[in-house]
Amino acid sequence: MAHAHTHTHPPAHRAEQTDSEAAKPVSKRAAPAPAPRRARTWRLLTPWLFLLAPLVLLITFTYAPIANMVAYSFTDWDGVSPELHYTGAENYKEIFTREDLFQVFWVSGYYLVASVIQIIAALYFATILSFSIRFRNFFKGVLFFPSLVNGVAIGFVFLYFFQDGGTFDTVLGLFGQHTDHAWLGTPASANTSLAGVSIWRYLGMNFVLFLGAIQSVPGELYEAAELDGAGRWHQFRYIILPGIKPVLTLTVILSVSGSLSAFEIPYIMTGGATGTETFVIQTVKLAFQFNKTGLASAAAVVLLLIILLVTWVQRRLVPDDRVDLV
Repeated sequence: MAHAHTHTHPPAHRAEQTDSEAAKPVSKRAAPAPAPRRARTWRLLTPWLFLLAPLVLLITFTYAPIANMVAYSFTDWDGVSPELHYTGAENYKEIFTREDLFQVFWVSGYYLVASVIQIIAALYFATILSFSIRFRNFFKGVLFFPSLVNGVAIGFVFLYFFQDGGTFDTVLGLFGQHTDHAWLGTPASANTSLAGVSIWRYLGMNFVLFLGAIQSVPGELYEAAELDGAGRWHQFRYIILPGIKPVLTLTVILSVSGSLSAFEIPYIMTGGATGTETFVIQTVKLAFQFNKTGLASAAAVVLLLIILLVTWVQRRLVPDDRVDLV
């Protein structure tokens, strides 16, 4: 027996309702309710709460001492007496008019020249050792090793190294050069020797900075340059130098500021004698040996301003533009 198939159709009014609902535009999702005022307040305060501890430490141990130093630079305080008297700009005038105080600027010139040699040497070794050569890991360790040694130990080692008849004279004697020259006996040779020690001391740190920056350059650029027939010099000039420009700028700033504030090696090796007194050694002696804390504070302020000025000039001459190599 065949079953009759019946087809049911929705009522007309239901079909019209469905079509009208489909024709209606989709309503926008309801906007979330605004956060309570207390939640918004905590959201604004949270970053400042995380910055509170660093800001307190920074103000307490950096900006507050600097403010006190600037205040003391206008007084005659001896560092011990509770009384001090305002002297105006007399301390600054004394720094720039007394020849024995002003000559430390010329001593800094030796370290500035040493910093230039140091940057060039570090960049050279970093470039060479960034390519595949034999024993490159060994040479990396040799170059970085001086940075691991304590500065006081280095000072004592090179103090005996440059003594009359010491290690340096012995090495020169092996090559037939016999000399009785006192390497730390005259201002020129002493400052040259100390600057040479500073090159050996800090070369490794700059070398590591340059090596890391060079290795961060994409390797595809070197492969493309080799396919185009570019030699090592062209790769260095057009790939490596633009790629490490920010690190090179930072290294120059650190080297210049370090040259102006040299202290550790000359203080250990000569104590500032024989015309090797640097700006920082002079400041320490003024404050703790001659009890002229006001004058020492003025000298420290001058050094700070010089470093800031040099940094500003360097940033103006070589702006730190972002370089996109790829």
